[in-house]
Amino acid sequence: MGKTLIKNAVIINEGVRSESDILIQNEIVEKIGRNLSSDGANILDVSGNWVLPGIIDDQVHFREPGLTHKGDIASESRAAIAGGITSYMEQPNTNPQTTTLEKLEKKFQLASKTSYANYSFLFGGTNDNLEEIKKLDKYACSGIKLFLGSSTGNMLVDNEEVLERIFKNTELVISVHCEDEKTIRENTEKYRAIYGDNIPVEFHPLIRSEQACYLSSSRAIALAEKTGARLHVFHVSTGKETHLFRNDIPLEQKKITAEVCIHHLWFSDKDYAEKGMLIKWNPAIKTSSDRDQLWKALLDDRFDVVATDHAPHTLEEKSNPYMKAPSGGPLVQHALIAMLERCHEGKITAEKVVEKMCHNPAKLFQIEKRGFIREGYYADIAIVDMNAPWTVSQNNILYKCGWSPFDGTRFRAKVTHTFVNGHLAYDKGNFSSVRNAKRLTFNR
Repeated sequence: MGKTLIKNAVIINEGVRSESDILIQNEIVEKIGRNLSSDGANILDVSGNWVLPGIIDDQVHFREPGLTHKGDIASESRAAIAGGITSYMEQPNTNPQTTTLEKLEKKFQLASKTSYANYSFLFGGTNDNLEEIKKLDKYACSGIKLFLGSSTGNMLVDNEEVLERIFKNTELVISVHCEDEKTIRENTEKYRAIYGDNIPVEFHPLIRSEQACYLSSSRAIALAEKTGARLHVFHVSTGKETHLFRNDIPLEQKKITAEVCIHHLWFSDKDYAEKGMLIKWNPAIKTSSDRDQLWKALLDDRFDVVATDHAPHTLEEKSNPYMKAPSGGPLVQHALIAMLERCHEGKITAEKVVEKMCHNPAKLFQIEKRGFIREGYYADIAIVDMNAPWTVSQNNILYKCGWSPFDGTRFRAKVTHTFVNGHLAYDKGNFSSVRNAKRLTFNR
């Protein structure tokens, strides 16, 4: 792999913006400093573009195995590195579901052959696999995923006794999808009685309501406080829930953390009229007031991580009536630039984006030597031209499903280069034929 010298970088890292060079030796950042000697290295002069640690996405659904008509590890990780995401944690609701140690290892074997980005997989908890959870090696995967409200797949954990035993029997981070199933079913039947299967999608946030979210997340937090479990609440979507989380202690000391997703920060219920089922997610996109409160919680550090919940479906599937149209959408290619668009608008600083998308996922999951630009760390790096306007369109969307909720959106920033473990994996629209992604390791 040899040496690469990135020259004239504006490095955004650990709350500081600095002009510097970065010398990469094989997989590792060897030296950071001004006017470094090239000494036989390949030189990449980035001319004052921003250089960030590679994004770590703690929640993606890449659909392999079993659902590969929607996406697969190769196609979606390729889109991810084009968006500056160099590491991801994939979810267990594939087919078969990742609910045994054997199935978990099969996923790792798949990714080792095909992934463009570094990878780990969450292990799925169910009502009847506690013994498998107890056997998990805390170094073997990023954590445990529990669906406390039904979502894609059938992994609802609704046995309260089992839930408490899981919380008591693991040191791993327990990541949860929180929506109250009883509330959702009652709301669904209310609207189904009026509209049948053709419920207008505008009612989605009233079916998967604020109350459904708050009931479930508050119960999960109460259980974590009772048992001492390490809880991470995925994709918080309501303003009411933001008050459940703390910002008075450092992330490293938190036992309960929270994530917010790109779509909940970007869209509101006013967008259903234009976007329809394309922005049908679980939990639902809610009101502009909710969105404002999510932003506030992100900026004041009640929320620790920004992620995508990347979950592709085909356009044909999304074109079904409400009751049959699946929830979820593709986001990994456009997540970073969507956040940087808000930087352009002055809503968030680049330093805060890097904290929430790079540093904090690494800290929260205790990922080894990633999430920062530091000497001795893996050279996972995203380079961004902040003044390269472009419009999302069919001819530049890389997802296997072929569409994006951002289709037609004009962004001012563009990811130009992505390094994965010191290797230039993405270069201005071109992908390297070499895949050198690694299984994530953990300092636990």
